[in-house]
Amino acid sequence: MPKKRGRKRAALTDEERLIMMQQKRLAEEEMTKKKEDMLAQFLKEKLAKEERNSELNLHKITLQWRTVLREVKARELRKDIEILSQTFERVVDCKDNVIKSLAKDLTEAEAQYAHALRSHLHNIDQLLELQRCRIGYLEEDYQTELQALQKEFDTERKIIIGHHNLESRYLQDVLLAMEQNFTDSEYEARLDFQSTRDDVKNKNLEEKHYLRMQLEGKVEELWKRFQQALRTYTEATEDRKFAFEGLKRRDEKSTKEIEMQMRKLQKMQDLIGILKNKIALHARESEEQNRRVRDEKEVVLKQLQKLKSEMNRARAKARSNLAKLSRESSGALKVLERVMQKAELILRLAEMCRRLESEEEKVLPFYASSLTWEEQKTVDKVVLEKPEEPLAQMMHDYVGLERFWQRYNKVRLEQLSLERTKQALLQDNLRLRQLLKQYLDGISVNDEVLSQINPLMIVNQQNIAPPSSQPAKPPIYNVVEAALEVKRIL
Repeated sequence: MPKKRGRKRAALTDEERLIMMQQKRLAEEEMTKKKEDMLAQFLKEKLAKEERNSELNLHKITLQWRTVLREVKARELRKDIEILSQTFERVVDCKDNVIKSLAKDLTEAEAQYAHALRSHLHNIDQLLELQRCRIGYLEEDYQTELQALQKEFDTERKIIIGHHNLESRYLQDVLLAMEQNFTDSEYEARLDFQSTRDDVKNKNLEEKHYLRMQLEGKVEELWKRFQQALRTYTEATEDRKFAFEGLKRRDEKSTKEIEMQMRKLQKMQDLIGILKNKIALHARESEEQNRRVRDEKEVVLKQLQKLKSEMNRARAKARSNLAKLSRESSGALKVLERVMQKAELILRLAEMCRRLESEEEKVLPFYASSLTWEEQKTVDKVVLEKPEEPLAQMMHDYVGLERFWQRYNKVRLEQLSLERTKQALLQDNLRLRQLLKQYLDGISVNDEVLSQINPLMIVNQQNIAPPSSQPAKPPIYNVVEAALEVKRIL
């Protein structure tokens, strides 16, 4: 038992040792990490300090350098200002002369403008007076035509109103005559009816009296039968009697209504006749109007066909004009693109030329004219005159490019002068090269020199050099590859 406990304690101590070693290692790592952090922080602070110092020194250096550059630039600007002041004075003098000439031209132009304005106002006043007279004549014609139309309208209105009054009176007379005829016919019919009724009544009374005398005996015999039959009949036909009386009253009423309806029917027939006459009149008028409308329709159809043909021709013409416009526009666009390309090229060349201009050309780009004042005045008068020849007219259209042609001529003259000086210098250089070659050939001795005429070997215009038996060798040139030369340069 005690041995086992000792082993357990020994194992525990080993574990504790491992734990202690790990803790020590962790503590050492933490210390090293803290030292590294402190060192990194120190280095960062030192680097920031060095950067601030370097920025401060750089600012000081730039400040001193700027002062030096300012002094140099100030000296250069003073020299430029002196040059510019002199050129400016010359330009001011030229501008004063130009301003004086322009002021004189302006006064002359103002006088011409005032004269032209007076003549123009005079012409306008005359035109206004003519227009007023024309408007007065037109107004008088309008008033006369208006009065004539008013008179014609009043006369036609009076005629129409009188015709209407006559027709209305005629219709009233017709209605009155029809009513009188109807009342007369009605009265005669009533008289006829009364007379016929009285005749029939008298005849019936006579027949009845005769029959009564014949049939009194039979009546007495048959009275009893009749009374009996009457009683039976009255008992049997009492209801029919009441119905007969009702139908009789209704018959009287219906006769009265028939008479009223007949009157109304007569009136309606008269109105129908009148309306038929009016309808016939209106039908004739409508046929006349329809005929006129058909004629107008035919005229309108002809005008419509004519307008359609004109519209088709206008459409075809517009279509052709549109196609032509599209072609011309595409051509114009192409021409404008070429002009834009040319203008861009001109602007780029102008910028390049601007960089190569001197200070004097920048201040005074146009050279002064060599003509006198009188010659310049005659030239201005010739320019103001309208040209007659086509070439002169074309030149007159491009007067605005005079300044450009001046600069172009100036540059062209300078270019020609430079080319001539270049040719002269090239000739001088060639002559100097020849002299230098002769001198070098005279002081050097080799086979090539001895094979040719040497000034050192000439005595009394005769060459004493031994003639070479071998033919002259061609010169040897050293050839260098361009790739090798480019590598060496780069």
